[in-house]
Amino acid sequence: MNFNDRITEALGNQSLRTNLRGAMDFLRSKRLLSIEKPDLWEAKRKQAGHLRQDVTRNLASLLERLEDNCTRNGMQVHWAENADQANQLILDICKQKAAESMVKGKSMASEEIELNDYLARHQIECIESDMGEFIVQLAEEKPSHIIMPALHKSQQDIASLFQAKLQEPADPDDVDQLIDIGRKTMREKFKHADIGLSGVNFAIADKGLLCLVENEGNGRMSTTVPDTHIAIMGLEKVLPDLNELPTLLHLLTRSATGQRITTYLNLISGPRRNDERDGPREVHLVLLDNGRSQMAADEALRSSLACIRCGACMNHCPVYTRIGGHAYGSTYPGPIGQVIAPQLNGEEKYSELSSACSMNNACGDVCPVGIDLPGLIRTQRSRHAQRSFKSKLEAGIWYLWQWLHLHPTLYRLARQAMSRRLIARLLIPGSWRSGRGVPVSARLSLHQIMAKRKQSSE
Repeated sequence: MNFNDRITEALGNQSLRTNLRGAMDFLRSKRLLSIEKPDLWEAKRKQAGHLRQDVTRNLASLLERLEDNCTRNGMQVHWAENADQANQLILDICKQKAAESMVKGKSMASEEIELNDYLARHQIECIESDMGEFIVQLAEEKPSHIIMPALHKSQQDIASLFQAKLQEPADPDDVDQLIDIGRKTMREKFKHADIGLSGVNFAIADKGLLCLVENEGNGRMSTTVPDTHIAIMGLEKVLPDLNELPTLLHLLTRSATGQRITTYLNLISGPRRNDERDGPREVHLVLLDNGRSQMAADEALRSSLACIRCGACMNHCPVYTRIGGHAYGSTYPGPIGQVIAPQLNGEEKYSELSSACSMNNACGDVCPVGIDLPGLIRTQRSRHAQRSFKSKLEAGIWYLWQWLHLHPTLYRLARQAMSRRLIARLLIPGSWRSGRGVPVSARLSLHQIMAKRKQSSE
């Protein structure tokens, strides 16, 4: 099924559209309520934007420092060039521990490499412990949103799913009961899992720390109960030092869920020490490239690496609000997905995503680190168009069109020369004109009318 088919299917699903509309309205209103001081918000947003762009320009040195300090803290650091290498690294660790099961905290990087399916093919059970991820795993679906994976489902959908898959009767009007069912299932998995896996929100290079933010406690359970903890992170999640973390957390939590701070903030400094009573005995950090080095080398699109995966751009995108994440067919949907999916997973497969944008600029306005998402989407569109030209003549025509639109004076002259009157007389066949009136261009253009109206109002 191609992109257009998935869009058509999503638009025809009234239940999906109702669920999306309610979720988006809820997330938008919570975000607005959490921004108590707009001036402070903009100052932090500007500060974070500069910081994240500095990180994208200095990734190599920051990652080397991170590796050194994580190793000094007792972690084992692994580098994965692509999804295959990352999956193999994690499988090797599982085999070393004779692991039969894994519990996972929320991790978009693991979704990116399709880790669950890979481990299942090697007879290792991999259970999602985040409630939203657990729901979509039971439904045999992919996440629809990077923060709220199951937002496309109603309470009735979830209750029916628990009844069918877990044989647990559930009241769709009792949210606490639904959560308790998931929690009860997870507790047993945590007790017996051989491996715990998590994502990483930020990694602090100068301290060798891994930062995870969450609300349910499943991330903390995944990283402390099993004897072995594997953390997987994209290269771009690194920060220079601990001083930058408060600013980014201030922006992340408000943009993602409208909270001043999440329920749990975890800073992981390494495996259990000899005098400590709990925690994993081994901590492995898998640094995932999977196209990120190429993104860093592309000056036109490099700024997309600054993303902190808050999901705000999706929540404010009118296209995403109507079709949801599954229609995009990529791990990262919405505006940020339109930019990074082609870079991570191939231009041929995902370049058409850039067409799903109305250029309303909402995604750029709400991005907490100031990424110019509309500009990046335009760049992707331009590249896709250039690859799609069928001949040099077509490429030349569009180059001329672009050149005229970049030079206002020449554009106005060309517009006057090619007025509707001239086009009508030269290009409309005479047989068509014989029974119809020829369109006549207006005496004044729209620009001239608006300029004249402005002058009269002044």
